[in-house]
Amino acid sequence: MLSENGGISGLRTPPIILDIGITGHRSRHPIFSHNRMAISESLSRLIDLLERVAHETLNDSDEGSLPLVRLHSMLAYGADIMAVDAARAKGWPVVAPLPFGRALNLAINAHPTNLADMQALLEGHAAADPDTALRAAEIETIAKQVSLFELAEQDKDVEAYYRAHLGAPDDRLAEQAFVGICSDRAAMAARVMVEHSDILVGIWDGVTRGTVGGTRHTIESALEQGITVIWIDAANPYGWHILRATEELAGLTRRAPDPNPESAIRAIVRETLCPVGDKWQNEPANRKWRAKSTALFQAYRRVEAVFGTPGARAFRSLTQYYEHPDAIAAGSGAPMLKAAKSLPGGDPVIAERIATDILQPFAWADGVSTWLSDAYRGGMVASFLLSAFAIIGGIAYLPFASIDAKWGFAAFEFLVLAAIVLIFLTGKRRHWHERWFETRRVAEYFRHAPILLLLGAARSTGRWPRGSKGNWPEWHVRHAMRGVGLPHMKVTSEFLRAALVLMRDHHVLPQRSYHQGKSIRLKRTQHNLHRTSELLFLLAVLSVTVYLLIEIGAAMQVLPHDLPHAVAKSFTFLGVLFPTLGGAFAGIHYFGDFERFAAISEITAEKLGDVETRIAFLLDAPDCDIAYSRVSGLAHAIDDIVVDEIENWQAVFGGKHITVPV
Repeated sequence: MLSENGGISGLRTPPIILDIGITGHRSRHPIFSHNRMAISESLSRLIDLLERVAHETLNDSDEGSLPLVRLHSMLAYGADIMAVDAARAKGWPVVAPLPFGRALNLAINAHPTNLADMQALLEGHAAADPDTALRAAEIETIAKQVSLFELAEQDKDVEAYYRAHLGAPDDRLAEQAFVGICSDRAAMAARVMVEHSDILVGIWDGVTRGTVGGTRHTIESALEQGITVIWIDAANPYGWHILRATEELAGLTRRAPDPNPESAIRAIVRETLCPVGDKWQNEPANRKWRAKSTALFQAYRRVEAVFGTPGARAFRSLTQYYEHPDAIAAGSGAPMLKAAKSLPGGDPVIAERIATDILQPFAWADGVSTWLSDAYRGGMVASFLLSAFAIIGGIAYLPFASIDAKWGFAAFEFLVLAAIVLIFLTGKRRHWHERWFETRRVAEYFRHAPILLLLGAARSTGRWPRGSKGNWPEWHVRHAMRGVGLPHMKVTSEFLRAALVLMRDHHVLPQRSYHQGKSIRLKRTQHNLHRTSELLFLLAVLSVTVYLLIEIGAAMQVLPHDLPHAVAKSFTFLGVLFPTLGGAFAGIHYFGDFERFAAISEITAEKLGDVETRIAFLLDAPDCDIAYSRVSGLAHAIDDIVVDEIENWQAVFGGKHITVPV
């Protein structure tokens, strides 16, 4: 049974989560090994502070329940494991994006020194070397207690390079090949971790450059993504450094610890956990669910239909029935959900969470935003037309009635002007313009969120756009997606190939087709509106010209002497009618900005076409060449296209607040 209030069921407050990432030296790093106890103490103090600040921040706000604090770690033997131990002591959940499958990750991070121990670890047995066995046991114990996201699609290649390296430890080429592929895999897993983190804790000596995917590289990548880094200097771990830009990495060893890091950390946590700006979505009147569009607010879409749709379809019914949040999983979202559940080796829980935590709020935001769009744009277009009708109606008594009947025409003009004022005041008081912008952002972010979630990809915290009046739409969607989290699964080539097909069939193709059709329709609307305005202007010139010719003809006695007087009122009416209607259509043309919107949709369709081509290239490639980095890169490309399109059209309408047409 559908809930009566789609707003409440469709846009409930998301789980509020503070995600912490960890990167740092491995246990065999000399400085880390020497200062291990001091580093552990400093890290524990930081974890205690982060949890306390998160709880105090929400206690001081109106966001409701306490936040969940979660750790993301790649489980490398050293700082990563140290952070996991500290986080689990606090009861935090831990998510581990691994650069390899679980078995291979264990075999690599336990640092076996020979092929026999490597093979034993791959087969699930204990290594003969006691130190290797101890490290393996610790890593495996933790792996059993955390949620794993295993990037295993290149495990065969990595294992082959690993065997070659262990089989010939003095072969520099074999070592370089193995280190190279491991660095690429570590960098990819680190990117996943950074994308899902609000704050990155880096345990680093400030000097060691390392390889791609190493500690310094991960810290720099996080800063490039707009993620704040809390740096614990492995050589002097008693103080903390707050880093916000890559430029701060220059001359880092001469930098003193922050004198008051807690204040900076509080500001970072507040920015992460608390939305900025007005939150109209929380007002009961603004959460009301409407099952269909309102006929009174269809003026904009009617103009688009009449001037942009050929034939009788221009006059079809424009009533829209909005899909209820409780019905979308079995309705329009069913094909995508079916494809998501069919992904080989995918996490079935993710598909279920997408149905409830993503599609439901998408349906709510899409329905509410569409209604608000009709109200705002339809109200403005109606105001342009009504202003013309007011002028025309006010002087219509000239050809049709005597001066004694003018009061009736004046009353009509007054009522029409009052209707315009009513539209303006209602739209202003109910924030039609602002709420349309914000709910549309929510809807579009949620529309493509399933692709990112299924792949374990995300837009980094620092890369979310922000509206002029705040960021609650971005805050809401980001936390809703964080609530779903990383899939608990092993990524394989078969999974990635199926994900590419899903991406193409359930987002790229339908969205490209939509934007192509929209671009054509809006271009036609713009052209026909412009032609209509020109025609009305020409008719105005023609009506004045005809009247002047009548005057000349009467003066030359070619026409009856009384004819100009007899037709004067009619031509005065026409002289007002044509330019007034032309001005109204010109105003609608300016307000609608159909040409610019057509260009935005055309560019968006072209970008999606490029993504479709790139997907086709990957689908034609052998499985061994379908890497997670390439597939997730396409998901990010789609994400960027969505955000660019939103920012472009909102920039067009951003300054066009609802007003009276003067």
